[in-house]
Amino acid sequence: MKFLHTAFQNMKKPFEEGGKFEKYSKVIHGIDAFETLMFTPDEVTHTGAHIRDGIDLKRTMSIVILAMLPCLLFGMYNAGYQHFLQLGVDASFWEMFQIGLIKILPLVVVSYGVGLGIEFGFAMYKGHSIEEGYLVTGMLIPLIVPIDIPLWMLAVAVAFSVVFAKEVFGGTGMNIMNVALTTRAFLFFAYPTFMSGDKIWVHEGMTNDAISGATILGDLSGMKGGLESLRFTAEDMFIGLIPGSVGETSVLAILIGAAILLITGIGSWRIMLSAVIGGGTMGLIFNAFGANGLMQFDWWQHMLVGGFAFGVVFMATDPVTAAQTNKGKWIYGFLIGFMAIMIRVFNPAYPEGIMLAILFMNVMAPLIDHYVVEGNIKKRLKRMAVKTATAN
Repeated sequence: MKFLHTAFQNMKKPFEEGGKFEKYSKVIHGIDAFETLMFTPDEVTHTGAHIRDGIDLKRTMSIVILAMLPCLLFGMYNAGYQHFLQLGVDASFWEMFQIGLIKILPLVVVSYGVGLGIEFGFAMYKGHSIEEGYLVTGMLIPLIVPIDIPLWMLAVAVAFSVVFAKEVFGGTGMNIMNVALTTRAFLFFAYPTFMSGDKIWVHEGMTNDAISGATILGDLSGMKGGLESLRFTAEDMFIGLIPGSVGETSVLAILIGAAILLITGIGSWRIMLSAVIGGGTMGLIFNAFGANGLMQFDWWQHMLVGGFAFGVVFMATDPVTAAQTNKGKWIYGFLIGFMAIMIRVFNPAYPEGIMLAILFMNVMAPLIDHYVVEGNIKKRLKRMAVKTATAN
């Protein structure tokens, strides 16, 4: 890779002091932006005491992307599987995978192209290297949108989210809300007909009346009936052979990703576990007083459908927007799970609640941490007061 490193250095020379294009020196920051995506920066600390570790932001982002690959690959297969299933046509594994590849790859290209393009512009304007945070966001976005979402619509949503949910707050590490979920929220509220209904969840959906593109949550919320109209087994839900957003259908693939995040210490097990406990608690409450399809839906099956599992593993654990204290993570995760199922059941117009639950708790996370820290301070002050009184 030495030749590539040399090429980057040669590209910067005309823009350096004394170079032919010195007055356009900010272009150097743009070149640095791409260089840092491929190479570890050669800048080191010179003074003071520092904690040194073998992992940095780039390696962290790379591991998260690796954890999402099972969801991406299965999503490609499932896109083709659902397409041929509704047509009633037998197809091979590669024919199914090819459909998904053709449909999903453009989503990935648009997501990264628009997002990195905007970050490249901000990096040049502010005079710093590009930040690696969007490497994960750029992969998350294609996994949480419908298979047939128009590319121009996706581009508009990505541009809005990167600018208004990230860059205006200062860039990577400064955003209040998860950028990928902000993209989906923008799409849902700006273009609701392209984010809800039957046909959007399956490529070229609704060409076969016998097998529609409706999701399980759509069926249960009253669009197609109650529990008796459920067309999928628990095994289908766990494996992921159901309609839905590209990367959120397979709980099995999501669990593989969760294992990678937990083993490497990047994902928070406290948030994941507490979110499942919170969702299960709300599900049990509804089961006890169930009157409609979603209220009667077994609490554990709520964990298998919609974006619950994907949101808990890859969105709720975002280290920037989540709670930072250990006690705060338990509270934060529990409320996400609790609210996600509550919104899912009580909102027939939008039976998937994990997006709204996480975005709301993103905003509340600093407040949770504040009161946790204040509580710890009060406890320590009381202990000090007791020790002082005892000593006297």
